[in-house]
Amino acid sequence: DKVIIEHLENHPIQAIKLPFSLEKEKQYGTYLKGKEFKIKTQEDTMELASDSLALEGRHNLKNTMAAITAAKLVGIRKETIRESIQNFQGAAHRLEKVLKIHHVQYINDSKATNVNATYYALDSMTTPTVWIVGGVDKGNDYKALMPLVREKVKAIICLGEDNSKLRQTFVNAVDIFVETFAMSEAVKVAYKIAERGDTVLLSPACASFDLFQNYEDRGNQFKEAIKNL
Repeated sequence: DKVIIEHLENHPIQAIKLPFSLEKEKQYGTYLKGKEFKIKTQEDTMELASDSLALEGRHNLKNTMAAITAAKLVGIRKETIRESIQNFQGAAHRLEKVLKIHHVQYINDSKATNVNATYYALDSMTTPTVWIVGGVDKGNDYKALMPLVREKVKAIICLGEDNSKLRQTFVNAVDIFVETFAMSEAVKVAYKIAERGDTVLLSPACASFDLFQNYEDRGNQFKEAIKNL
């Protein structure tokens, strides 16, 4: 984080700093090397496998590194840390795995009410993705998502009262672009489009109050629609 690094350079502190990084090895701190976390303190080094995390996405690798560094410092046993990162379940509506139907994984990321949150969701996808997106646009600039859409998204299903901005941005970026106006309709369309090995991702990048009470209501309707397939 360039902002934090610059701040620390201008405001030195006496505390021992233990940074974490996905890219750089650290003398002290936590970093990712291959498929292992290495946690180095002045006392010793601990290694943990990184490929069995319950949570997905590069952003959750960073969250995990921060958590295991803190756990190591307060003396929690290695096996306890390992079990925790393997079994930890994230909060509802945040990249929440709902069901797998006919080898298609359905993921509820209704909490993603802005472009930045959806960026991390799309970045974490490892299979061809049917993306359900839309709602109340809060002045979004979707251009930052374009590289990920071209790389990972096979179809876009818009869900909102006004999908014009999404259509203008993405209609030529994918082979399939569909507009819907109810969650049950969006899920049925996704079910028809998705093929074996695909992922159906609800990550709206928008607020929910055009068709829903809040993001929880949106996510719950998504889950209910999946169960009714």
